[in-house]
Amino acid sequence: MADIIQAEGLTKVYHGKVKAVDHISFHVSEGEIFGFLGPNGAGKTTTIKMLNTLASITEGRATVAGHDVAKEPGAVRKSIGVVPQELTADDELSGTENMMLMARLHHVRGSAATAKIGELLRLVDLEDASRRKVKTFSGGMRRRLQLVMGLLHEPKVLFLDEPTLGLDVQTRSKMWNYIKGLNKDRGLTVFMTTHYLDEADSLCERIAIVDHGTIKVSGSPAELKAAHGGDVVTLKLSGGADLTEFFSGIEGVSEVAREGDVYRIKLPRAERALPAIVTGVVQKNLEIQEISFSKPTLDQVFLDVVGRSMRDEEASESDSAWENIRMERAR
Repeated sequence: MADIIQAEGLTKVYHGKVKAVDHISFHVSEGEIFGFLGPNGAGKTTTIKMLNTLASITEGRATVAGHDVAKEPGAVRKSIGVVPQELTADDELSGTENMMLMARLHHVRGSAATAKIGELLRLVDLEDASRRKVKTFSGGMRRRLQLVMGLLHEPKVLFLDEPTLGLDVQTRSKMWNYIKGLNKDRGLTVFMTTHYLDEADSLCERIAIVDHGTIKVSGSPAELKAAHGGDVVTLKLSGGADLTEFFSGIEGVSEVAREGDVYRIKLPRAERALPAIVTGVVQKNLEIQEISFSKPTLDQVFLDVVGRSMRDEEASESDSAWENIRMERAR
């Protein structure tokens, strides 16, 4: 499938010395959901701003929907929808009035605008609440309204920056379904950032993890978990000799940790090694008191790649990026 986003050596330097994005290259295929993950301050939002034409490109090149971001910013803007982290709907306007305002900004008018607004409000279950002022909406309702505000002009690519931030589990699940539906039923390409790794695992066909302005790893969630995770078998034995050396010699085992009678064995596929593990323990006349195994998660992959939690920076990249853009425009 053709690439709808291409970035080659994309770089952003502020004030000649602060390198927010450092020569990153990636592609997004038409019709896929692509996740761009990383800790706060990693370069995610700055990358999105460059792709959206809101921040200039210091070095490198990017195309979105076949248009050069630096040379054809107007064409890029017509091709994309953007749902930022910040809630942007006007509290004093109704849901429908906010949608009408956005329609005018995108030059969608008349009966076409009315029909599109009705269709989108029904899509996110806001039709009954559409005449109420947005200040009466719950957080989930605001997020859903913001999502469809970015779809009024039928963009080819939708950029989602933390689309479910602060939502409860039930509302997050509903948002996932809306996003999946847009992708599957309408063929919409989605480029998203999120701090919820289960969200990325559920939604994204491919993921890139970025830190310090560079892409550290990329691939499908399954590929990343296989490469950076590994199953963990936990055994509690009835005592006896130290079996660390025996477990380490089993094919595929990469790490064995022992604490008393409890062993934690890391390996690519637990189900393949379990027969050898159990047989060996029995042959040594020991009893297995407890046994369990867990599959790798994207959380483990993330910590393996960047080495810290996703929220340990003092300020969010979104705040710092917007401040940098404001300063750049003011010059």
